[in-house]
Amino acid sequence: KDVRSHFWKTYEVVAEEVDSEFLERYNGDIDIIPTFAGLFSAVTTSFIIASQPNTGETTNALLTQLILLAANGTSVPQSITLPQPAGYSSSNVWAQSLAYASLLLSLFAAFGAILGKQW
Repeated sequence: KDVRSHFWKTYEVVAEEVDSEFLERYNGDIDIIPTFAGLFSAVTTSFIIASQPNTGETTNALLTQLILLAANGTSVPQSITLPQPAGYSSSNVWAQSLAYASLLLSLFAAFGAILGKQW
């Protein structure tokens, strides 16, 4: 019985050392993941915003129509034709789809790291 208790005491000490080293190493790695995921998400978001179509002309036309409506009271102002949006090429659709997918996966990685850290 003395040999068994000595074995289990030794096992407990060694297991505690291995577990603490493991947790220390991976705890540090989990701390870094949300930082890089956040930086990657910020860069991806800037690319997504830059690749969006310019809606300034449509906004200006709608604001002009609102100003004319406010200036004329309840009477209907002259009709302003809104510019037609240009069609999207298939390569543009693919690029934006990949950008949104990478943003989503980056946010899921950060979320998973936070859940792992709290678990």
